[in-house]
Amino acid sequence: MFLVDVLRLLAAMAAAFLLGKVAARLGLPAILGWLIAGMALGPHAVGLLGQSVLDAQWYKVTESLLECTAGLMIGTELIGSKLRRSGRQIMVTTVTESLGTFLAVSLVFALIFSLTDIPVYLAFIFGGIALATAPAPSLSIVNGMGASGPVTSTLIPMAVLDDLVGSLVFFIVVAVVAASISAGDIPVFLLILLVFFPVLLGAATGYCAGRIMGRITDKKALTAVMVAALLLTAVLGLILNTWVFPVPVLNFLLLGMAFSAAFANMVSAQQLEDIMKVMNPVIGVALIVLILNLGAPLDYHLVFGAGLYTAVYIVSRAVGKYAGAYFGAAVTKAPPTVKKYLGFTLLPHSGVSLVFTGIAVSVLQGPAPECAALLQGTIAAAAVINEFIAVFLAKKGFEWAGELPEGRKNGKTSGNNLRKGGAGA
Repeated sequence: MFLVDVLRLLAAMAAAFLLGKVAARLGLPAILGWLIAGMALGPHAVGLLGQSVLDAQWYKVTESLLECTAGLMIGTELIGSKLRRSGRQIMVTTVTESLGTFLAVSLVFALIFSLTDIPVYLAFIFGGIALATAPAPSLSIVNGMGASGPVTSTLIPMAVLDDLVGSLVFFIVVAVVAASISAGDIPVFLLILLVFFPVLLGAATGYCAGRIMGRITDKKALTAVMVAALLLTAVLGLILNTWVFPVPVLNFLLLGMAFSAAFANMVSAQQLEDIMKVMNPVIGVALIVLILNLGAPLDYHLVFGAGLYTAVYIVSRAVGKYAGAYFGAAVTKAPPTVKKYLGFTLLPHSGVSLVFTGIAVSVLQGPAPECAALLQGTIAAAAVINEFIAVFLAKKGFEWAGELPEGRKNGKTSGNNLRKGGAGA
């Protein structure tokens, strides 16, 4: 059974890669092909990447390792000298787009629920879930299509901060709602660890790795030490998730980001370039698996059952993300392209939204099962619909900003600084 499931995953990856090439030929981001492959091959459709694979322990471990590896793409861009030049702009814009989204979605749903006798506190849970941005789709476009420019350089560090701000606000909302409706023993302190602990653990292992790597001159040895330290970091995370914490709370993408950000600031630019030349193809493969994992649980049947709440959620969230990003960029005097187009790259959502929804539903299931059902149905349908719209608009955002090489716009491949070698170009 194990061998069959592994072959199923490899076949799904091959199919996703080919669909990504088709999408690129059509002038669309390769990730759209990967996402379609995940949904088409998942348990709700063909079933090649069925529930037996998704639930298997080896698959969960593999996905966590690859998620940690994908974090290298973000963390290695978080160089202190770069962040000092644009740190205030990124911090302010992250806060405005996050809180702008929370306010837009919460206020719209609060108004609707106040008129329909639905508890208004549910509106704030919708707002808390809406903050989340799934970085993998936009970063897949950056990696696969060679995006480069002010929007790209703003988005990459924002991917870390956005996860932190979004998670913090969401868990505060959940804690307040849980307390107000007496939802039993909710391990809020454990949920808060999702925000901070992966960063602390990754930074600690990355610092130790950086101390060793800074003294190595041989390229192969340098990469070997980095890979060994990355595996150790992921294994520590898996041990904590499996045997220490009563529920899995660690975000492995954040873990990989923090690990790589720590060592990237301790090695030379040439050493970092040597490492990423080796790791970029691996990151490309990791992104394919992450997007497959994102698409497989999505049920396309939900599209036909989507109602008014789903439409309201998608539109209000998009307005909040775009307006919040525009306002933050305007206040900090960011380049015009950042003001106009950054918001489009922040629309992908589904992976994180489904995790947050699962947590919120567990809180509501006992005291307010009707609210839990409404929340779950709305977000599940929005996850399917929004992701296709968001991926397309994210790609257009990079294109309108003039940050996609001309060859990539036509689906052709070409190298682009540290990101060449990405899958699905």
